[in-house]
Amino acid sequence: MGFEIERKFLVINDRWKENVISRSRLQQGYLANQANASVRVRIADDNAWLNIKSTTIGISRLEFEYAIPRQDAEEMLAQIAQKPFIDKTRYRVRCGDHIWDLDQFDGENLGLVVAEVELESEDQPFEMPVWAGEEVSQDTRYYNVNLIKHPYNRW
Repeated sequence: MGFEIERKFLVINDRWKENVISRSRLQQGYLANQANASVRVRIADDNAWLNIKSTTIGISRLEFEYAIPRQDAEEMLAQIAQKPFIDKTRYRVRCGDHIWDLDQFDGENLGLVVAEVELESEDQPFEMPVWAGEEVSQDTRYYNVNLIKHPYNRW
């Protein structure tokens, strides 16, 4: 069974750029969004995945992810996925013992920059980066599935 524990923070400055490990362009769309789970398809560079995630509010949730052919993902985005898509650039950024995922959103969510750190337990300590501000882990407005329905540029 897949399980994810992550904490999400708003990004307050550009000092993260000093520790970038990698960069990927991501496009994702939601195929289903129900009360108990969401199903999304994601393309990152030459790779694609189908992802199923429970809609639990908080920092822990079930998550299952499966690699799929990129051509299939493109077809799902074009024919099935809800619009607008989530467009973002994901940077992998080192801070202390952890690698953070930092997302700069484009399109309808332009201007939003958030960072997530994945943990092994809910109480695992981690170094807080100088570029991380308010924690929004439990603020559902920042969930990607909700950014499709209520984009950041309309807040």
